[in-house]
Amino acid sequence: MTTVVAVTVGYLVVCLALGLIPARKSSGSVTGYVAGDRNLGLLLMYFITGASIYSAFAFLGLPGWAYSRGAAAFYIPIYGLFALLPFYFLGPRAARVGRRFGIVTQADLLAQRFSMPSIAGVVALVSLVAFVPYLAIQIKGAGYVIHQVTEQAVSEELGGGLVYAVVATYVLRSGVLGVGWTNTFQGIFMMALAWGLGLYLPYKLCGGVGPMFEQLAEMQPEKLVPPGLNQAGESWGWGEFSSAVLVSTIGLIFWPHLFMKAFSAKDERTIRKTVVLYPSFQLFLVPLLFIGFAGIFMAGQPAEPDQILPYMLMNLDIAPILVGLFCAGALAASMSTGDAMAHAAGAIAVRDGAIRAGGAQLSAGAEKRWIQVVIVLVLVLSYVVAVTYEGSLVNMLLTAYGGIVQFAPAITAALYSRRARGGAVLAGLIAGTLVTAYFIFLPDHRPWGIHAGVYGLIVNVTVIVAGSLGRGRVQGSEFLAAASDPSGR
Repeated sequence: MTTVVAVTVGYLVVCLALGLIPARKSSGSVTGYVAGDRNLGLLLMYFITGASIYSAFAFLGLPGWAYSRGAAAFYIPIYGLFALLPFYFLGPRAARVGRRFGIVTQADLLAQRFSMPSIAGVVALVSLVAFVPYLAIQIKGAGYVIHQVTEQAVSEELGGGLVYAVVATYVLRSGVLGVGWTNTFQGIFMMALAWGLGLYLPYKLCGGVGPMFEQLAEMQPEKLVPPGLNQAGESWGWGEFSSAVLVSTIGLIFWPHLFMKAFSAKDERTIRKTVVLYPSFQLFLVPLLFIGFAGIFMAGQPAEPDQILPYMLMNLDIAPILVGLFCAGALAASMSTGDAMAHAAGAIAVRDGAIRAGGAQLSAGAEKRWIQVVIVLVLVLSYVVAVTYEGSLVNMLLTAYGGIVQFAPAITAALYSRRARGGAVLAGLIAGTLVTAYFIFLPDHRPWGIHAGVYGLIVNVTVIVAGSLGRGRVQGSEFLAAASDPSGR
């Protein structure tokens, strides 16, 4: 255990150092802290995007679903292949108006486009509500890992708290550049380890990937038949499977911590190259599926399916230094998303909630300090959710997607539609969010098991279209001209 713990602690020290170094390179301004002085190159953009997406949800939740629910886990790589494509078109337009009007968040974009500060407040509120469970996933995942590598000597609660104390330190100090540098390191690290694990564990337990699937087809063929199983071990409905793919595909890029990268990129070519290269990050998911299926052949079982990866590592005859590296890879998955989200949450709450919607007058220094305060508060709240929630990591994320996907019609209308009206966009966002919340809290009322976010999206789009019919003065003509002008004039 000593070697495993030493490797894990060493990894955290390296992340802390990498996260603190960029503080010396930033301008020190709010734009530098939030958007990296709009100068992130392709390498940082690629890893800050990919590593932010693949988190404890992927490194722990995906193997957990493959282990317990079989083919139901296939929805994750399916939506991942296509979800970033809309950013190829939306990202450059957002970048243009960001440079033209000094925008660094999507709520700020909507408020500028429709001259409605209130819409920034609503977007900020929905974002923060969705951020908390997503951040809780990362903290809970980190707690799983620490608890296992210390052979239960450190509780999940304490382990998650210690890891995110490290995250909080470099995010507070370095902002988005600290996130970018650590995500680059963590992305390379966890991709290499995922493939190492994904090939080694099936070999260790079954003699290889091919023999593993052959044995699985004989012993538990239901695990390989889409759409897989639900939590009760019964067939997961096609409505649930396909709507999970749909909501995740549409909603992914509208997570604020991802969409904000449009305002951080060095130029439009960097955004488009990131989108083109991004599917290569999907290769990271293949070995994680292998790990989950291999876990079916383990003797015994973990307390929760999401713990199958650390359970396998600690109960197989593997060299301690390799176990430590593998556990560090799981922490990399958690931290590379958690840091980006914590950073985004602070910027959104202060810039969009307090300044845009609330009319607060803050100096640049005060704004930065309040962003840092909010980062701490959001991390504390997420920690409380993490230590009290007992369900699946994947289910928690799917629930959060229901709110985030409601941003899609508003952002698309803001960047493309001359007829969209601010009042209609705001009403659609509120209506879609309330409908989604209704079906989340009353899941038995959902027809055909369709994801709550789909019903909210239908209502959202309907309200925007109906409210924007008719003739009238075009809102934000200068904004739309800037969005469509590649020259940036």
